[in-house]
Amino acid sequence: MNQHQEKQWTILEILQWTTTYFQEKGVQSPRLTAELLLAHTLQQERMYLYVHYDQPLEPEERKQFKTLILRRIQGTPTQYLTGVQEFWSLAFRVTPAVLIPRPETEHLVELAVELGRSFSQPAILDLGTGSGAIAISLKHELPHANIYASDVSEAALTIARENAQSLLPAGRQMTFFQGDLFAPFPEMTFDLIVSNPPYISELEYAALTCEVRDHEPKLALYAGKDGLDVYRRLIAGAAAHLNPHGVVLVEIGCGQQDAVVQLFEQQHFSIERIVKDYAGIARVIAARKSSSK
Repeated sequence: MNQHQEKQWTILEILQWTTTYFQEKGVQSPRLTAELLLAHTLQQERMYLYVHYDQPLEPEERKQFKTLILRRIQGTPTQYLTGVQEFWSLAFRVTPAVLIPRPETEHLVELAVELGRSFSQPAILDLGTGSGAIAISLKHELPHANIYASDVSEAALTIARENAQSLLPAGRQMTFFQGDLFAPFPEMTFDLIVSNPPYISELEYAALTCEVRDHEPKLALYAGKDGLDVYRRLIAGAAAHLNPHGVVLVEIGCGQQDAVVQLFEQQHFSIERIVKDYAGIARVIAARKSSSK
């Protein structure tokens, strides 16, 4: 190819073009997405793009970037393209084997940290750990806690273990188990049980964007006709695995507060706390094991 016939694209020029292209294609956060994908292509931090805005891209870099652009407009989430999602100020590795951690789940971590500090050395179980975002964040904040994390998906646990190895300081260990809910823990009890379980109903699942429905694991999203299947099983089994005064914390979907509260009360739990997100939507329910049960 004649190099004089091929335009030399600088970082700034290609960012501007890609941002406009993403806008036309309806991609959310077009400028941020363009920056994340280009930084990933160049194996640099986003700040590098601003410092070296006039740097031309090599042909191979342009080729790689174009591939990412096409995959993004076809619906692949940015996080799966870069392999990274930030959560609790930590950079978690993510693949299509795990749900992409959402910012609202930090409300669950925040409350779990607060409650965990009331125990000298809490035993904490994270059910359905996925990428390990909740469990690893808790281990950062509660280094003396004994933290156990489980998932039914061995592929997800592989990612969670990698994240624990790369994100936890040396000497801070946690234990991973493969299995459905409490199956790996027949005799164990905990001070805190935390979970961001699947909670999408049949109707909600059908209405999800293709970006979520076609790319993120259905196992981590779908929870039966009414979206409550996993809550029913989790809450029914929780009491037998809690220490006295132990607490269960679950993330809930929009509009699920009353139904999940009722499930807890049917199992003789008292509601400790309901946390709303910044939009005023109930996102986390904490329920304490009744001392009389």
